[in-house]
Amino acid sequence: MVPQRQQVPLLDVDATPLRVPELMAELGRFLREGGTRTVLGHNLHSVTLAHSNPAFRSFYDRSDVVLLDGAPLLWLWGRTGNAAGPVMDYRLGTNDWLPALGQVAGLERIAVVGAGAEANAGAVQRLRATVPGARVSGFPGAGWNAAVEEDAVEWLQREQPQLVLLGLGMPLQEEVLQRRLGSLPPAVYCAVGGAIEQLAGVQKLAPRWLGRLGLEWAWRLLLHPRRVAYRVFGEPWVLLWLLARRRLNGG
Repeated sequence: MVPQRQQVPLLDVDATPLRVPELMAELGRFLREGGTRTVLGHNLHSVTLAHSNPAFRSFYDRSDVVLLDGAPLLWLWGRTGNAAGPVMDYRLGTNDWLPALGQVAGLERIAVVGAGAEANAGAVQRLRATVPGARVSGFPGAGWNAAVEEDAVEWLQREQPQLVLLGLGMPLQEEVLQRRLGSLPPAVYCAVGGAIEQLAGVQKLAPRWLGRLGLEWAWRLLLHPRRVAYRVFGEPWVLLWLLARRRLNGG
């Protein structure tokens, strides 16, 4: 059964509520059917971008899967009563599902695009252990520009992966997919943000129980206060203003 999009109340965005086994089954189906697919994730940052950038929102609307990533979205979606079990089981940040990739039937070729050379190589090694027998290759993304992007496209065309983990940060990774998807080889393209560095151990990952409590933001704020402070304390007010404007305009 193909999972259906559901609306997140109050936030005026849609998502694909899945748990880890269901996502692995969906990835397996994508591999069997072939073609190009995209897997994205929604958190408050992406919701803010969706309400301020029409092209960004359109890309999310066209994506094959939009995972729920972020406690506020989970809590609001949970109000619909559609969860089959604990609502937080549907919280799928990238590092919640990467360790389960070995369960994806037929997964033999993985490409990791993004992060610095050390982190990229570390993530490749971890994934080789996670998916034994798969060919895992990497392309670092530090200093990303038009020339690096062109090289990455040519590299992917040579590698012909089945699954691509693109970790360039939001919204750069989504913008790259928007402009390049038509020239990329058929594969499942997953926007994974900072998960490459976390998978490699370069960036310390928050304990997963913190995520289930909705407190991962506090961990990130503690480790990277300058980078995270605006998203935690400023961006929610921007989102509230965008939502209010949308309602006033009848959107």
